[in-house]
Amino acid sequence: MVGLLFINQRKNNIMAKKLYVGGLSYDTTEATLKEAFSAAGTVESATIIIDKTTNRSKGFGFVEMATDEEAQKAIETLNGKELEGRTLTVNEARPMEDRAPRQGGYNRDSRGGFGRGRKDRW
Repeated sequence: MVGLLFINQRKNNIMAKKLYVGGLSYDTTEATLKEAFSAAGTVESATIIIDKTTNRSKGFGFVEMATDEEAQKAIETLNGKELEGRTLTVNEARPMEDRAPRQGGYNRDSRGGFGRGRKDRW
């Protein structure tokens, strides 16, 4: 058990630290994001989340820094700062929470509106 704990600690030290970056301009590129965060240290990756239907930025993204120390420095130096006219929100990314399956579109069951499904009407 102690050996496993030691291995996990070593892995955590060399793994990149993922940061959430909110408040991005719709015109911000991944290259601009990477350049801004490189002032705090080595940027492993920078990703802007794109809306599938409009193919435009959703206004947030993620940056992976090489170390925990660089990630903390990025949070301290860039949170609340301005990038391309917008104030950034930078904090440690959290795992995506489980969501219920999405439901939408045409409701085909017998509970629909306009009196449908009422068998005893006439």
